[in-house]
Amino acid sequence: MAELTANLPFSSNLITAEIRVENLSESSSTISIPQPSQSSVMSQQMAVEEPDNNNTSNMSKQQQKEFDEPESKRQKLDGKSMKGKKFEKLESRLGSVLCCAVCLDLPKTAMYQCVMGHLMCAGCFTHLLADSRLRDQVATCPNCRVEISKNNATRNLAVEKAVSELPSECQFCNQEFPRSTLDHHERNECDERPTECKYFLIGCQWNGPMHEAIEHEAQCAHPKKSGADVMGALKDREAHHEEEKKLFSCLVDLLSYEKITFNDLRLQSYRTDEFIHKLFYETTRFSAFNHQWIVKAIVNNSQRDVHQSNDRFITYQVALKTKTQHPLSIHFFVLPGPFSDMKVNAKIYKHDFTDNENESAFNLLPLPDTAECNRLLAAKTINLRLVMFLASN
Repeated sequence: MAELTANLPFSSNLITAEIRVENLSESSSTISIPQPSQSSVMSQQMAVEEPDNNNTSNMSKQQQKEFDEPESKRQKLDGKSMKGKKFEKLESRLGSVLCCAVCLDLPKTAMYQCVMGHLMCAGCFTHLLADSRLRDQVATCPNCRVEISKNNATRNLAVEKAVSELPSECQFCNQEFPRSTLDHHERNECDERPTECKYFLIGCQWNGPMHEAIEHEAQCAHPKKSGADVMGALKDREAHHEEEKKLFSCLVDLLSYEKITFNDLRLQSYRTDEFIHKLFYETTRFSAFNHQWIVKAIVNNSQRDVHQSNDRFITYQVALKTKTQHPLSIHFFVLPGPFSDMKVNAKIYKHDFTDNENESAFNLLPLPDTAECNRLLAAKTINLRLVMFLASN
């Protein structure tokens, strides 16, 4: 059996290794082995480090080859790249500064501001005024809570002109154009704008990008269909035209009545006396056919929390305020009043007024969309013209 013990002191230059061999009958012996000199160890370390120095020198040479351009040219290239980044950053910063405080989007129409200068697009401005009227509260700026109305809020023409020059992406081709020309591009110039087949009148329901329309129309099967196949599509369009023709014919017949009158009215906003006040509109009394009348209007059929609804509509009612000895068969419809920019479609309603039935049903005011309804609610009054026809007994 043998034991090997090595003592390696770091301060000495020699390492003494003692090997003791123990036998059952023999004594131990010691052997000393000299350590290599310190100079040989350092030379070996330098030999190991030499490849690293060569690698670093090779890397520095490669980097120098990559930047062979002159210093002046490198400065110009760096200046152009930084200049482009600055312009891009400026546009995005202007977009965030000039955006609407409510929807956080750049406006496509008019831009209003409160007395403190906070910006609101026309759609959000009218929506705030409409909500405040439905809640019976004062409209305030969403930023500074100062009171806003059509009297103290003003348009900011400088912001409107600045926004019109900012680039915006086309919603079809994703290319950037100035906002002043974006609408014209999307309607007339963009090859990706959606369009329909020119044979849609005979039933083709294809819709696709503009640049594919010519190829589709060359392969469209509807021009080659028989007359029996085309009749189904023509009947649908004929039904739509019949409704328009019926309205026109009814209006022509009403104009032949002996008793026709119209009144330019102003709907004022009021509140009910209930625990939860509800908004309604009412006109002052006016005369027609030797009787007194009023017009009432409500929003969303006076539903609760109407300000939380996204879809809004107005219905109106004609009420007889005096007694009558014989029934009054009245046709009526609403038109925009003088100097009014209300957008309303013509729809004729009929009601037979008696002492017991002195109020018509609440009929829909045919507005094009909810935005037009909000615009009317934002105003203090609604100006309209009521045309009435009395059928002779």
